[in-house]
Amino acid sequence: MRRPRDFDAELKALSDKAKTLKDRRVKQLGELVLATGADTLDADILAGVLIDAVQTRDQAVTEGWRRRGAEWFLGKGRGAADGPRTDPQGAPALDGGASPDRSGKGQD
Repeated sequence: MRRPRDFDAELKALSDKAKTLKDRRVKQLGELVLATGADTLDADILAGVLIDAVQTRDQAVTEGWRRRGAEWFLGKGRGAADGPRTDPQGAPALDGGASPDRSGKGQD
């Protein structure tokens, strides 16, 4: 005869696994913030940047971010957080390191 399933134990195991995955994701996001140098930003600035990124619908902008992130993960941009940023033509950014606004927002 088959043994009855212990649904409570299975539910607890799934809950524990979900918590472990969430904890790992939070840890990895924190490590990413540190590795990119974004931990030097004020929390409200970082939150604003992330909210703007989530709400951006411009495919060209998000594709540029995706490409830059992929290059960073491949090691081509790892030093970018250490020094002043440059525009795509290689000239230093005029505002001391902030990336130029390519979203078209704030331009009249």
